[in-house]
Amino acid sequence: MRCGSGDVNLYGQTLCGSQRFRCKECGYTYTFHNYKNKRHREKKSFALWITEGYSVRQLIDIGSHGIWKLNQIKKYWLARKPDRSVFDYSAVKYLQFDGTYFKHENCLMVLMDNVTGKVIAHKYHIRENYASAYQMFKEMMESGLQPVAITIDGNTSVIRALKTVWPDIMIQRCRTHIQRQGLSWLRRYPKLEASKDLRGILLALTNVKDERGRTVFIKDFCRWEKRYGNFVLSLPSSDKVYGDLQRTRSLILHALPDMFHYLDDQCIAATTNKLEGYFSRLKEIYRKHRGLSKKHRQNYFAWYIHLKNGY
Repeated sequence: MRCGSGDVNLYGQTLCGSQRFRCKECGYTYTFHNYKNKRHREKKSFALWITEGYSVRQLIDIGSHGIWKLNQIKKYWLARKPDRSVFDYSAVKYLQFDGTYFKHENCLMVLMDNVTGKVIAHKYHIRENYASAYQMFKEMMESGLQPVAITIDGNTSVIRALKTVWPDIMIQRCRTHIQRQGLSWLRRYPKLEASKDLRGILLALTNVKDERGRTVFIKDFCRWEKRYGNFVLSLPSSDKVYGDLQRTRSLILHALPDMFHYLDDQCIAATTNKLEGYFSRLKEIYRKHRGLSKKHRQNYFAWYIHLKNGY
């Protein structure tokens, strides 16, 4: 107010619907501007664009902003990183870890709390390797994370990084990855009897839900190994079909010690399907924003994870 008086009357509304006031002393009319609330309203539009994949045209239909304003809102928030989420890392004991690629360019690695389903850490890197995984796990350990078990897809570089940071961690190999990779190597209609029998054993892997199922699976594979193991090793590895059969055998042999920890502790995830579903939804929304510049991609993923965690 120009005169400094606090004696005012309500004086109608503006064309935008804002309350207008009039000073009784000097007749000056004005409106209040709450810039903090303005940013909050703009962030709601940005959150819909990030988490739901709404287009600018859809946001125009459901909101009060125009094309130019919505583009400015996107630029404003994408130029900033979200506030660091507050987690009690000491309470997180069971994890899932996986990485996914976007057009074979960069990899988004994600560490998820298996109990709550919240992402507690992520890293957008060139590729999923020992150096990037080790850096990510080391930062989490320094923040107080001391997990009991983790479910992963079997990447040997990630396993080495885990054992370096947390030597006593229990590693659960994802059943779905083992089955999917093994079946792809054996083909849908294999010709060799060894391949046919091994394919039948792999198909039963996801049905192992108790101690009896574990015993049956191990017995079936040991029986197969005793019957076909030496024969498979004698096959020429230069042949594509034979080489893939040898890879499938090696895959199961190496994964078997860490294949059924989830039967001993119900908090351990048998698969990384929860993370796979998370990546599937993320990629579906990300594809709707074609043309997102490289400098904004990292912050886009950071905002998606931040908002999906409920912050």
